[in-house]
Amino acid sequence: MMLAGAIVVSMIAVNALYVAAEFATVSTRKSRIRQMAEEGHAMARRLLPVLEHPEELDRYIAACQVGITFSSLVLGAYAQVAFTPPLTDVLTTGFGLDPLSALSGASLSVLVALTVAQMVVGELVPKSLALQYPTQTALLAFMPMRWSLAVLNPFIWLLNGSGNVVLRLFGDQGGHRHIHSPEEIELLIADSRDGGLLEPDETRRLQRALRFSLRTAAQLMVPREAVTGIEVNTPVGQALDIAFESTYTRMPVFERDIGHIVGILNTRDLLVRHLGHRPVRHLRELLQPALSVPHTTTGDQLVSLLRERHSHQAIVRDDDGDVVGLVTLDNVLAELLGPTADEHGAATHAATTSRPSPSGQGRSS
Repeated sequence: MMLAGAIVVSMIAVNALYVAAEFATVSTRKSRIRQMAEEGHAMARRLLPVLEHPEELDRYIAACQVGITFSSLVLGAYAQVAFTPPLTDVLTTGFGLDPLSALSGASLSVLVALTVAQMVVGELVPKSLALQYPTQTALLAFMPMRWSLAVLNPFIWLLNGSGNVVLRLFGDQGGHRHIHSPEEIELLIADSRDGGLLEPDETRRLQRALRFSLRTAAQLMVPREAVTGIEVNTPVGQALDIAFESTYTRMPVFERDIGHIVGILNTRDLLVRHLGHRPVRHLRELLQPALSVPHTTTGDQLVSLLRERHSHQAIVRDDDGDVVGLVTLDNVLAELLGPTADEHGAATHAATTSRPSPSGQGRSS
């Protein structure tokens, strides 16, 4: 009986090994294993190719899955043979049950006890440990897994190949890769913070960067009603007064109303021309093209467009082409880095980036 118990415990331990190896391998950070390998860690050097090559990772995970299945089947079959007959005798002689009822009761009792032990010790505990300590667990499980790959290779080839055929029928190429949703990445950031690996400021910056690509120009912009503009026919002298009093160097220029923007005025150019005794007769002489973007443009797309056009701001338009706001480089930086102070010491926030201009028509950056 003790031998049977030892065999059952061993099979549960084997199952736990495969479960831990699977969860640890798909959870561990490849960058951490690469760093350890570069520092001379022998086991990390051997594990790294598995993580870097999808085919190798696919075989590795398949070995875990085959091992879990085989160990579970062997465990169930052996436990029923080893424990059901003695327990049937106990129920028959000790409790006076008829042989059929005793056999059914013994089989059910063994099944329930085995299921509980398998789920708790063979599944839940190793999974929790692997997720909590993925790097250490993956390294410890590597050598047993290499032996398993050698022994189970024919089954892996047959079963994994069959699975890939089924996946291809559904248009999936298969393979295991380290892919995490934004929500999962945010949880990983929170876990790293709680574990002391990230400072609060680092956590906030990573969270802002993660959410940035999901933000749209409509969420980053200064609303139309808060945008300052200069009417294109404004006398140059009045425009100079605005330039002298403004803390911002780029202002949209409109014709008739802010909904008809014809360009961007760099007030610094206007001041340079004035101080250099090269008078400007009309604001149109200094206008720069205004970049326009749809209101649905995402944060990362917006950064690419601003970089390509060498622009510091963009006009945001709705589906009908109407101006709904202005998004600036300051808005982008505020979203990524949090509120920042400008050269005048004023805090800069996304969508609230300026003070009223002398014209009283809104705000701009």
